[in-house]
Amino acid sequence: MIEELGIRAKKASHLMAKLGQTDKNNALLKAADALISHADEIIAANDKDMEYAKNKGMSEALLDRLKLTRERLDGIAEGVREVVALDDPIGEVLSMKKRPNGLMIGQKRVPMGVIGIIYESRPNVTVDAFALTFKTGNAVILRGGSDCINSNIAMVNVIRAALKDAGAPEDAINLIEDTDREVAKEFMRMNKYIDLLIPRGGAGLIRTVVETATIPVIETGTGNCHIYIDKTADMDKAIPIIKNAKLQRLGVCNACESLVIHKDIAKKAIPLIVDMLSENDCEIRGDETSVSISSYIKPATDEDYGTEYLAKIISAKVVDSIDEAIEHINKYSTGHSEAIITEDYENSQRFLDEIDSACVYVNASTRFTDGFMFGFGAEIGISTQKLHARGPMGLLALTSTKYIIYGNGQIRE
Repeated sequence: MIEELGIRAKKASHLMAKLGQTDKNNALLKAADALISHADEIIAANDKDMEYAKNKGMSEALLDRLKLTRERLDGIAEGVREVVALDDPIGEVLSMKKRPNGLMIGQKRVPMGVIGIIYESRPNVTVDAFALTFKTGNAVILRGGSDCINSNIAMVNVIRAALKDAGAPEDAINLIEDTDREVAKEFMRMNKYIDLLIPRGGAGLIRTVVETATIPVIETGTGNCHIYIDKTADMDKAIPIIKNAKLQRLGVCNACESLVIHKDIAKKAIPLIVDMLSENDCEIRGDETSVSISSYIKPATDEDYGTEYLAKIISAKVVDSIDEAIEHINKYSTGHSEAIITEDYENSQRFLDEIDSACVYVNASTRFTDGFMFGFGAEIGISTQKLHARGPMGLLALTSTKYIIYGNGQIRE
């Protein structure tokens, strides 16, 4: 079954390479409309997944990731339409130079081919992955988690029917419906058919994929994101930013999980932070200095500083200098998103230059690390590695290049 999916996807990738921009856009629009017109059956399938997840004792943050509503489906469909509105990168000639022997050598942007996506309880990823891979002329094989299998089957069936109606290859999107882990491991070794593998989920999933796969992998890492309150921070900016970054949505990878506070502002900043977070039932785990300032703060362990909580818990560390702040963040960060709150231009530039993460902010919430917010339409994930793609991955991250060479009879001597 798995090999059959690979064969079909590889064939579809060759057909996709023949589709023009108009063909792809029309098919995407049909898919977006179909998701809305079939909302009732998709939500009914999602209700089954939600019931199963609740019975399993899934956390509120993860249930929030799993849940589909009409409003969320509208947003997912709008994400597809946003992708339609984006420029198609396929076929772009990046360079063309003439060699002394008369050869014209250029570089052209092309599809990857077949892309595999492994993800957990995020049914929106099903559509996001389809939209971006389809726009870039790729075929995709999806392997979602067991928790969202009914939602995924419903959405993929709707999309495949829309593609058929548009005259596009249905096998541009394929779903592995068998949720057995051994099947997933077999999928990770299908380098004969799959050109790129992208995992989206927790640290355990990503580690398993990296250690098991024989296919090139782009890591979309977990998010232990930091906000550093510099000694010149404007607390009227800082408090709303911290509230937004930590509490707007708990179960997302761009949520703030760690606070770092300069000692010169700690006695002013910590009571304000505690007031806001305690009002929202958010636990704070801090070092000795922060605990001495507020009895609300519980003592932190070293493990706390490296934890992605995905819950109403945040760590806090008071530091003596921006140097110590940068060292602390680079030590415990997962390389996702970090922010500095400061009115000191030199410190803001040092933070931008020296923090080794995919996205680094000055006086803004880490919640903006998102393909939609960056103007990419939907996103395929947020890469925390440094090869090929880094940060939110949109269309360009799903393309490769090839050299095109024009001659007029040249031979090599």
